[in-house]
Amino acid sequence: MEFRRIDRLPPYVFNIVNEMKIEARQHGEDIIDLGMGNPDLPTPQPIVDKLAEAAQNSRNHRYSASRGITKLRLALSSWYERRYGVEIDPEREALVSIGAKEGLAHLMWVLLRSGDAALVPEPSYPIHQFSCLFAGAEVNSVPLTHDTADFFADLKQAYERTWPRPRVILVSFPHNPTGHCVDLDFFERLVRFAQEREVFIIHDFAYAEICFDGYKPPSIFQVPGAKDVAVEFVSLSKSHSMAGWRVGFCAGNAEAVAGLQRLKSYLDYGVFQPIQIAAITALNDCDEVPPLVSSVYQRRRDVLCDGLARAGWPVHKPRGTMFVWASIPEPYQHLGSLEFSKLLLTEAKVAVSPGIGFGQSGEGFVRFALVANDARIRQAVRGVRRVMDAASKGASAGAQPTA
Repeated sequence: MEFRRIDRLPPYVFNIVNEMKIEARQHGEDIIDLGMGNPDLPTPQPIVDKLAEAAQNSRNHRYSASRGITKLRLALSSWYERRYGVEIDPEREALVSIGAKEGLAHLMWVLLRSGDAALVPEPSYPIHQFSCLFAGAEVNSVPLTHDTADFFADLKQAYERTWPRPRVILVSFPHNPTGHCVDLDFFERLVRFAQEREVFIIHDFAYAEICFDGYKPPSIFQVPGAKDVAVEFVSLSKSHSMAGWRVGFCAGNAEAVAGLQRLKSYLDYGVFQPIQIAAITALNDCDEVPPLVSSVYQRRRDVLCDGLARAGWPVHKPRGTMFVWASIPEPYQHLGSLEFSKLLLTEAKVAVSPGIGFGQSGEGFVRFALVANDARIRQAVRGVRRVMDAASKGASAGAQPTA
C-alpha cells in the first residue's frame, strides 16, 4: 500500500541506536542514555500539586478549548512582559498548543502547500524539516555550524537563490542540536529582511530559559515590528521539566495565530484542563525554577565537556540548550556518526544521537543530551576515555580504529 505523506520520510536513524540500547539493557548491560533530550529532573512540586487539585474537580474533566483557557493565555502574556518587556495580546496573539512540536507542525499546514518552499537551518530538530514536508512544501537547508561567522548572510543567500521564493523561514535559537546562540542584532536583521521580502518567520524558542554563563537568549519580539512578520513557539518542557505534560504556546502575528486556531478547532479540544491550570502555576508562581534548572544543566555541561577534554576529545561548550554537539574525534571520523554512535554504545556503554539524524550537515557529529546526573556523566566520560585510549594505542601500533 502507498502512504503518500509518510513515504517521503527517511528511515528514523535514532531508532537504530535506541534498539541497540534496549537490547543491551535486556542483556544486563548498564547503558548510560545521553541520547534523547528527555529531561530527568522532576516537575516542581507546586505544579504537580496544582494538577492533582484541579484533577479532583469534575468540571475540569470536560472538553477544553483548542486555543487554551483564558487564564493560561493571560499567564503567557504576563510572562512575556516580565521576561522581555513585550506585550502579547492574550486574545489575538496567543494560543496554547499540545507541546510546541504539535503547534509548529500544524502551523506549517496553515502557511504552506504543495509547490511552496521554506528555509530551515541544518542540522535541525527533525520536525523543523519534516513539518514542511508534511505540508507538501519543499525544504531548502541552510548549513549551521559553530564555524559559521554570519549565519544571517548564509540565510539571505539561500533565500535569493531559491525559486520559488521561500514563504517561510524557520529558525530556533538556542539551537538544537548544535547549541548555537544568537544575539538580538540577528533578529533585528532577520525581521528587517522579512519585512522587505514579505516572508514569514517562525522562531522555535523551546530553550528560551535554558542558558549558561550569563547569556540571556533574546525573543524575536524584542524587535519592533516583529509581530507583523513572525510567531514564536515557547514551551514548558525544558524550563519547568514538564516534557510529558505537553504544554506549548504560539505567540505573535495575530493572523497566523488565528489561522492555527481555526485549524486546531477541527483537530483537537486542547490540552487536558487540569494540566493547563497547573501550567498557570508554572508561569505565574515559579519564576525561580528555570534558573535552578539551568544551573543543573550548566554543571552537567561542564562535567561532560571538561571530562571529554581530559580524555583527549575537546568539544565546544554551548551557551544554551541541554545538549553538547561534538565533532567526532579524528581517529574515528571515517566511521561516520551512526557507526561511531554504535561504537560508543558497545564499547563505552554510552548512548548518544548520531548527527546524521539531524540532516546531512550533521554528519561528522554526535549529540550528547545532559539528562543524567553528575555521577552518571562522569561514568560516561570514563567509558569514552576507554574508547579514546584504544584509539591512541591503535595509532601507536599503526592501526586505524574500526567499529
